[in-house]
Amino acid sequence: MDQGAPEPRRRGWYKRRPAWQKALIMLGALVLIVSSGVAGGGYYLVDRYSDKVDRASLLPPAAPEEAEQSKRNWESGPLNLLLLGSDSRAAVPGGTSPIGERSDTIMLVHIARGRDRATIISIPRDSYVDVPAGGPWKGGKNKINSAFAYGGAALTATTVRHLTGIPLDGALIANFASIRDLVDAVDGVNVCVPYDVRSTFSDREWKQGCHDMNGEVAEEFMRQRYDVPGGDFGRIKNQQLVVQSVIRKVAERNLLYKPLELDTLLGIAAESLTVDENLDLRDLAFAVRDIRPGSIGYATVPYTSADLKTPAGAAVQLDTAAATAMFAAVRNDTIDQWLADNPPAP
Repeated sequence: MDQGAPEPRRRGWYKRRPAWQKALIMLGALVLIVSSGVAGGGYYLVDRYSDKVDRASLLPPAAPEEAEQSKRNWESGPLNLLLLGSDSRAAVPGGTSPIGERSDTIMLVHIARGRDRATIISIPRDSYVDVPAGGPWKGGKNKINSAFAYGGAALTATTVRHLTGIPLDGALIANFASIRDLVDAVDGVNVCVPYDVRSTFSDREWKQGCHDMNGEVAEEFMRQRYDVPGGDFGRIKNQQLVVQSVIRKVAERNLLYKPLELDTLLGIAAESLTVDENLDLRDLAFAVRDIRPGSIGYATVPYTSADLKTPAGAAVQLDTAAATAMFAAVRNDTIDQWLADNPPAP
């Protein structure tokens, strides 16, 4: 651990939650396109909306042996995808922001060799790690989300590859601001909040309990990070609460079986995605077609402190030993067993 780091806290890093609330916010619009698309009309819908998805070079060039291995993985091996997300409406042409914006969400999506399970591993955006040189950045220790600001998705992918040792088979960027449009598309949602939240942007306040929200209000709620328990971790929870409500509304209204309304939802979802230029959405649809929500596990990279003092400000100190073991399990396609053997502290 770095000198001067605070005492380690309880490892609040592992969660397993069934249901679409988690899957959608982590896979962003991808789950709507692939899962709803395949369920609602097969590969025809995937093809229909693939033209709405932005394409960009999100991954750095791979070494020849890694490129060949990735090709084999798409045929019959486990897959590892990088998912980046932002709740900003700023455009990300080429996988970078014109204003040097940082990515709000950094996740590894591991699809098991058997194509029947997936594990989504969140890397805290304030993790203090080695960020390789890129753009104006000369290289060195920094928060992991700074990589996106300095070198876009490609530098982020390089940083994640350096941190985890996991070769990447694809990459996507999801703009979570599209949730506002999805909320309005289902005529608003009812969100049940387990704690009090006060807006830092207006005089709105959400007391513990359930609240009706339109898209504008839901977006404001999801952007809160200062007056919520856990700061950024609380904001992620708020995003999950809204997404859970969207999916519940979709189910209640049977929208998957109403072509016109489903078309609107899938259009919004597709337009929120930027996909690596080499990622084939049909191949991805084939890879995840048998994965059900209950077969998706969620974990966060182990950490020992969320308040590490650094030149870049307060940061997250990862648990080096535990994180190294987790990443090895991903590479070996044994992450389910590793998570079972390493339950969260009570």
